[in-house]
Amino acid sequence: MRRICIIQSAYIPWRGFFDLIDRCDEYVILDGAQFVKGHWQNRNRVRGPAGPTWLSIPVVTADRLGQSIEDVRVSDRGWAQTHWRKLATYYADAPFFAAMGPTLQALFEDAGRCERLTEINEILMRGIAGLLGIETTFVRDTIYDPQGMRTDRVVDICIKAGATHYLTGPSARVYLDETPFTEAGIAVEWMAYPAYTPYAQGAHPYDPALSIIDLLLNAGPGREDLWRGRAQAQVEAT
Repeated sequence: MRRICIIQSAYIPWRGFFDLIDRCDEYVILDGAQFVKGHWQNRNRVRGPAGPTWLSIPVVTADRLGQSIEDVRVSDRGWAQTHWRKLATYYADAPFFAAMGPTLQALFEDAGRCERLTEINEILMRGIAGLLGIETTFVRDTIYDPQGMRTDRVVDICIKAGATHYLTGPSARVYLDETPFTEAGIAVEWMAYPAYTPYAQGAHPYDPALSIIDLLLNAGPGREDLWRGRAQAQVEAT
């Protein structure tokens, strides 16, 4: 069996994202897809002084309607320094800030040297996956020279990647046509995110969907019981 997932990159995504890619042999970064303003591609939520707050990478969107994620450029090269300064302030009292802070800061410094959003996201996703012990292979969709649109494009990638199983998130149910997968001999599986185990998040009410950064700084990288939902049947085959 060879299982892959094909997902657009996201900025410091939540733990469910890493749970999904951890179940796969290969994660194909689908950044040939269209950039969506106000989506997770350039922003995410962390714990702020008064509760959850957004961290957003400023990007160039004027006169670039329909641009792909891989073509998106940052509009402020100082974003990484700003974001890390905020994180260092917000999480100064977190149990694992002293241990994890230098490593995460180095990742932000590396990402801050990049101009393209896709490169920024890949550096951070790869770095965090490494901290979590995820061994999934990361590749860009461009290596497969995908053909077609929407579902046909995804099927084309699966075929070229030698996939026998394609794992996707539940939101894809509204548009994904499984017929081309069946015809290609590829099994479609649906991720069912579990009710992940809560963990302490300081003085604020618990929020299960904050960025993985929150989990790393509050609980540390070794708590895979907090983000790996494999104790329950989380993948639904069709």
